[in-house]
Amino acid sequence: MQTKPVIDHRIYTIAPRKMGEFLAVFNELAMPVLRQTLGEPIGTYTSKVGALNQFVHLWAYESLADYEQRSLQRDQHPDFPRYLAASGHLIVAQENRLLDAVHLTASKDI
Repeated sequence: MQTKPVIDHRIYTIAPRKMGEFLAVFNELAMPVLRQTLGEPIGTYTSKVGALNQFVHLWAYESLADYEQRSLQRDQHPDFPRYLAASGHLIVAQENRLLDAVHLTASKDI
């Protein structure tokens, strides 16, 4: 499977009982900007086991420079502040991880 080597793994903890409202705001205000500046996400998810009230989204990049360039485009997009204003009261915490692909080979001893 060929994928882009850098993954942006974001976890937003949403206020209890506010996930539906957050998802509506994210879909309506953030996704159009994100699709225009970042492309299509690898996926979007909500937590079911473990830490609850979490929304996770994953984006793929060719390199750290690609990540930085597209993130700057997102941050400078004229419609992005509208999403930030509409979602700020719904987000309790945010985590961001940049993951670098590791290519492993099958062991012949197994």
